[in-house]
Amino acid sequence: MKRVAVLKGGMSPERDVSLVTGAAMAKSLREQGFDVTEIDVAVNLWEQLHAADPDVVINGLHGEWGEDGRVQGVLDLFGAPYSHSGVMASALAMDKHRAKAVLRDVGITVPDGMLVPREDAARAHPIEPPYVVKPNAQGSSVGVYIVRQGGHPATQMAENKDMGELVLVEAFIPGRELTVAVMDGKALAVTEIIPNTEWYDYEAKYADGGSRHVIPAQISDEAAQLCKTWALLAHETLGCKGVTRSDFRFDAKNLKKTNIVNKIVMLELNTQPGMTPTSLVPEQAGYVGMDFDQLCRWMVEDASWPR
Repeated sequence: MKRVAVLKGGMSPERDVSLVTGAAMAKSLREQGFDVTEIDVAVNLWEQLHAADPDVVINGLHGEWGEDGRVQGVLDLFGAPYSHSGVMASALAMDKHRAKAVLRDVGITVPDGMLVPREDAARAHPIEPPYVVKPNAQGSSVGVYIVRQGGHPATQMAENKDMGELVLVEAFIPGRELTVAVMDGKALAVTEIIPNTEWYDYEAKYADGGSRHVIPAQISDEAAQLCKTWALLAHETLGCKGVTRSDFRFDAKNLKKTNIVNKIVMLELNTQPGMTPTSLVPEQAGYVGMDFDQLCRWMVEDASWPR
């Protein structure tokens, strides 16, 4: 019987989501006959791994210390096959500003943006509104502020130290929210996310009824194919492994932009997509014929060392 350690929880602001992700994967693998140890990751991860002595490690962490390359470094030292991306790809994808520079170089359209000291961005507009301010190295829409046309700077983020000292300021991209999962060298599908909140925030992502998912997205074949092409290109360019999910905005109503390439903008790539009951990757896997148990088993089979 293969021993599997599932990493969950951790120390980032996304801990609660990771606990749900890890528990769901552990339950599935246990029911499939694997010997599963759930590890709520702490600063002594090295000791936790040695105590569990796994044959395979499934990384269900999100955010800092989970998907930014640091835990992946510990896993490389430990030496057991593990899931998702390795050190370099994880660190690069988590640094949104640098990742976008790489993606722009291979022809993917990304938002214009800059890094700004958080307190400066809270005092005065770094760029003309509308714009978005977000942590440069967090996910799950943690600490994201939208400053509307004619609005005031987001003064409240001056005290939000979880965002880090430098924040990413980007032009606000209007349009429909689309996402594409990539696994096993293929882009699975395009899902449109229709939030029941003002935008696709933390509540819309994880609360029951927070958003509605339309799969496949009701968009043109040309638009869908471009999203899938860019998602796979981003996955390969950043050196990702396992499953990733790329998020897009599609400004279909902009009549000034006639070329489909100019209507789609890639927002970011996630190297550790959520595996909660409302998550998008399991939904897309199901759409192409792979249920949740098969998806979790695939992650075990796909695990390797080094990544």
